[in-house]
Amino acid sequence: MKTSVNLYSQKNGEISRFLNNFYNNNCITVQNDMLKWNNSYDNPIEISDIIGVFVDNNDKYDINMWISLDDNIFINVTSSNSDKIIRYLFERYPY
Repeated sequence: MKTSVNLYSQKNGEISRFLNNFYNNNCITVQNDMLKWNNSYDNPIEISDIIGVFVDNNDKYDINMWISLDDNIFINVTSSNSDKIIRYLFERYPY
């Protein structure tokens, strides 16, 4: 099972703007300014970075984040639960 990150927005171009800021380049374009983006990760620890950036900048972007660590179970990432999620990642996947 791969871990996935899903971003959703109701504002065109918002996800592209966030991802370009996160990856520190202007090469990422979400096809047709789609209002959703999904990426899978082999190592679940890798999503801790994008969660941290998302929460630190959630006042700058109109985006919602959902993550999936297990099949068909999605967790909405918010500023109030992000710290617990990141801690859980490092406890569940210590290597």
